[in-house]
Amino acid sequence: MRSYRRHRLLVPVLLCALAVLAARPTSAHKEPGSGTGTGADTGLSAEVARLYEEAAVATQQYEAGREEAEEQRAEAQRAEALLDAQRRHIAALHEDLGRIARAQYRSSGGLPVAAHMILADSPDGLMRGQHAFSQADLAVNNAISKNQRAEARLAADEARAAAQWEALEKRTTQLAGLKADIEQKLETARSQLQGQADAAVAAGACRGAARLDQPETGFTDGEWVAPVETYELSASYGSGGARWSNRHTGQDFAVPIGTPVRAVGAGRVVKVSCGGPFGMEIVLKHAGGYYTQYAHLASLAVDQGEHVSPGQWIGQSGTTGNSTGPHLHFEARVTPESGSAVDPVSWLAARGVSL
Repeated sequence: MRSYRRHRLLVPVLLCALAVLAARPTSAHKEPGSGTGTGADTGLSAEVARLYEEAAVATQQYEAGREEAEEQRAEAQRAEALLDAQRRHIAALHEDLGRIARAQYRSSGGLPVAAHMILADSPDGLMRGQHAFSQADLAVNNAISKNQRAEARLAADEARAAAQWEALEKRTTQLAGLKADIEQKLETARSQLQGQADAAVAAGACRGAARLDQPETGFTDGEWVAPVETYELSASYGSGGARWSNRHTGQDFAVPIGTPVRAVGAGRVVKVSCGGPFGMEIVLKHAGGYYTQYAHLASLAVDQGEHVSPGQWIGQSGTTGNSTGPHLHFEARVTPESGSAVDPVSWLAARGVSL
């Protein structure tokens, strides 16, 4: 009976001990790509993503400002043409004043109109002289007044045009400075991100997923997208060259380091690895037995086993592994391993994505 009670007490004690051991941290080796990144890794990846978006916005603002500047420049040039017309008009008014003065001199025989009035020898002559004097004075006053108004308008228009040019140049300079500042910060952050990725690849151990805050994509299940949003196509599927021992097995997208890489469709992460010719890479499995590979990455935003949706950010582009410069190497395959690739451009085109 005593032995039975001892066994009854021993079972809870063992269960408590097992619970404590399970709760303790372990130093056991994790699968490559398992877990999440450190705070520093996540912060740097997020900083690159944020700066990437800010640079895109700054570029849009700069381009919009440049277009606005071109419109304002055209408007300023039209204003300059109007100012030239006003200057010619004022020159004509000055000529009119000179013509009036010369006409008065000729009609009065070289004597001022007032002198003719004083020397008049009859009332009729005095009246004619007074009328001529009044007409001449009115013409001169009208011409002077017209000239003064034109000169005032010209001065105001010139000041307004100068202010517009100054504001235009100031705005263009500000936009260019803002764009250059963000791009400089982005370049520094990209370099640091690539340095971390190179270290991870050299060690053959991924740092884990660096979670990124992604804007709403608006995609639904069953839709397909390009693996990056803005790009230039470089090396194509099947092309040859000294860089590859065989034909090129994917489609390269020339993009800067840190560019968000998207899942082309809904799927599951079946491979996350660092090291080897592909550097940092992700392989997704999609419905229908197809797989897609995303290689030469600088960071990972998903872990192995995760399910992803179309357009979801899964990492950031880089130049790890056997890479001659920043780009994304994208493959479509019938197995998760190399050697089973199909033409990714045609594969995406069949799913409504035209590159």
